[in-house]
Amino acid sequence: MARILYIVNQRMPTEKAYGVQIAKMCEALALGGLNVTLLIPQRGNPSGKTIFDYYGIKNNFKIIELRGLDFYWPGIFDKIAFLIKQTISALVLVRIALRNKYDVIYSRDELPIFLLSFFRKNLVFEAHRFSKKRNIFYRCFKKNNIKIIVISQGLKDEFIRQGFNRKNILVAPDGVDLEQFKINKTQPEYRTILDLPLNKILVLYTGHLYEWKGADMLLEAARSFQNRENILFVFVGGTDFNVKDFRDRVKMMQLNNVMIVGFVPHNEVSLYLKAADILVLPNSGKEDISRLYTSPLKMFEYMASGKPIIASDLPSIREVLTDYSAFFSRPDDAGSLITMINEVINNMPEAEKRAQLALQEVVKYSWNARAGNILDFISCQNN
Repeated sequence: MARILYIVNQRMPTEKAYGVQIAKMCEALALGGLNVTLLIPQRGNPSGKTIFDYYGIKNNFKIIELRGLDFYWPGIFDKIAFLIKQTISALVLVRIALRNKYDVIYSRDELPIFLLSFFRKNLVFEAHRFSKKRNIFYRCFKKNNIKIIVISQGLKDEFIRQGFNRKNILVAPDGVDLEQFKINKTQPEYRTILDLPLNKILVLYTGHLYEWKGADMLLEAARSFQNRENILFVFVGGTDFNVKDFRDRVKMMQLNNVMIVGFVPHNEVSLYLKAADILVLPNSGKEDISRLYTSPLKMFEYMASGKPIIASDLPSIREVLTDYSAFFSRPDDAGSLITMINEVINNMPEAEKRAQLALQEVVKYSWNARAGNILDFISCQNN
């Protein structure tokens, strides 16, 4: 059985999306027949749960957690503290990686792969962003023919522009756990469980509330529906700081048609999606990470829910969704989003038709399918 070491130089478990992606991929790689070890630094774990319990995944891979520095410097020193922690923990992780023999060493973090490239050739880097500030890493990866997994065609194009061999790059969009959506309940039952109103149209957003995610644009759109008592805008997710800030904005805008749920465990997200009528993916087009590079987990979860989707018309989103499976609004344009919400509400038969097509399409984006594609790519490259 092939042995793969997955190095993560970040906190696990975490409320952030990268934790879900890593945990689900380790589970899927193990289900694909690999002997998987997840190597992580010891960081604060407010949940008190194991990675397996926190993400609701099978206990089918090994976890090595290394003790290390975990501290915080306030204010302007925060970034310095983060850099010190990341560098020290990367050195410790690399040291452990070199002690044992693995067929593949895999990571989403540039620094461990960069350090290991001086000693190993069996490396795979998974890119979720591109920044010219990281050129020192990219030049090393290119020189050593390190295999690159990217989550969007936009990212692949960027790496090719930097001189990478296209044969060393695989586009593998993010995925979804389809089993989480095999729940046999009615929409009213979901709403009763979650204490959501039974008699309103629920327009729902899940995920973090960062500016490039576009949640503020949906909040602005909600202002125009104030006089329609049958419509409620629901926001699920976000860190404590961002949720507090968002609630303050809602209060300042005097919106009475917005519900901010805040963070919920990932295995509850599917319940909220099933309870909704319309799901919104309002990514901004102002930043490359959103316009070209992203592959949002929520997009695949939206598809798996079987509910109508309104998404920003961006190249990154168009790699997966089409006019046959979703509705599109202009990014960063509240007026366009308002128009599209009204269009979906007024044409639910067509909306449900597209939702069903998205549900059929999402099957090829399961975590197991993604892991299989990556394993095939790695195997072909090694032969």
